[in-house]
Amino acid sequence: MVGSSVRLAVNGAVPTVETTQWGSLVLPTSPLFGTDGIRGQAGQLLTAPLAMQVGYWAGLVLQQQGGAVGPVLVGQDSRTSGYMLATALAAGLTSAGLDVWQLGLCPTAAVAYLTKAMGAVGGIMISASHNPPADNGIKFFAADGTKLPVLLQQRIEAALRGTGDLQPAATGRWGQCYSRPELIDRYLDFLHDPFPTGLALGGMRIVLDMAWGSAAGIAERAFAGTQANIVGLHGLPDGDRINVNCGSTHLGALQAAVQAHNADIGFAFDGDADRVLAVDAQGRIVDGDYILYFWGKTLRDTNRLPEDTIVSTVMANLGFERAWNHLGGTLVRTQVGDQYVHAAMVERGAKLGGEQSGHILCHHYSLTGDGILTALHLADLVHQCGGSLSALVDRSFQTYPQRLENVRVADRDRIKHWQDSAPIQTAIAAAQADMGDRGRVLVRPSGTEPLIRVMVEAEHQSLVDHWTDHIALTVRQHLVG
Repeated sequence: MVGSSVRLAVNGAVPTVETTQWGSLVLPTSPLFGTDGIRGQAGQLLTAPLAMQVGYWAGLVLQQQGGAVGPVLVGQDSRTSGYMLATALAAGLTSAGLDVWQLGLCPTAAVAYLTKAMGAVGGIMISASHNPPADNGIKFFAADGTKLPVLLQQRIEAALRGTGDLQPAATGRWGQCYSRPELIDRYLDFLHDPFPTGLALGGMRIVLDMAWGSAAGIAERAFAGTQANIVGLHGLPDGDRINVNCGSTHLGALQAAVQAHNADIGFAFDGDADRVLAVDAQGRIVDGDYILYFWGKTLRDTNRLPEDTIVSTVMANLGFERAWNHLGGTLVRTQVGDQYVHAAMVERGAKLGGEQSGHILCHHYSLTGDGILTALHLADLVHQCGGSLSALVDRSFQTYPQRLENVRVADRDRIKHWQDSAPIQTAIAAAQADMGDRGRVLVRPSGTEPLIRVMVEAEHQSLVDHWTDHIALTVRQHLVG
């Protein structure tokens, strides 16, 4: 094993990361798979040689798991590096004996749905979700359309590092690669299946921010035929501008458009359209907490919410939790990440869950987060309640002030051992003691970027600002300096 180094860039920063070399690949010593597959800067971590090897070993794992041969469905967002990665993955998968069906530009949820619907052995989405254009990612789905189990991801990674039990296999067959963009029509039909008599949104004006990404060309088609007046923003696939000052991470353009067009509601998707945030007519942000509350109340009122339970994460706002408890419901919290939300939903038999970021799972309709599906259902809910999202917000709950500060830490080893820092733990304990049941603190490493995330939530903004600044400064002093 030969030591080496590779430079990874995320959001403009270029930290040096310790790596090891196996064969012709240079891999970081830290795990390749994070909470949402493999993610990093294209051309640095994510290269064609890596993608080809990932495709080959993933092909062997998927065949062993599924007990069948192909196909594997591959979709991508609009990033310009997506074509390079798709081609390399296909080379690896076909060399493992699997057929590849290339879907082209599509949402992550389309890959998940079609993988199961078409009887595929697995699915792959090439996307870095909400990350900037220079980044990309590879995430896997099992044959049932759910995220590939962690143990199988670990088997793929062990094979890449030459430490696993997988061995190259002579399949006696070369797979073939086919272009299958027409399957997206089947995904669009699936989106409308919950509305057997058609989705009627007549009289509503809706703005869609498609973030130059996977929702481009899909979201507007999904809303076609609803009689709604649709205004589209950033509606072409553009890999150089995906998520740049638009979409669910930059809501300013949507807020301005909703008010300029006197719209009833606006929806903003992220790069791969698996999450969505909304904006009401007053320009107020309606995040995943509100979406879960509205959808949960509707399901509860129609006796379709088992034990009145919603699953969310540690990021869910206290105002949302207390309002849901006041209705007699239960909020279950998990780690951040849709895979944890999904696992808890399966364990408890829950039907609704999601994240504050707008990643919503409703197991009545889908096993994975789908921003376009969520937008259709929220629009229908608003229309049935009189067409005013603002009125629903006014009648729901008051969020606690919440602030999230991201501290970039170049040294990933320091990130790994951040909990060993006594000054950081002292700062967290002091904040918790001061706020008591009036607030809470959450400090955690990002699962996809070299960041420590500091979140403070309290009844009063002054408490939030004071303790966020204090803890973030302590992190910088002891992990960055």
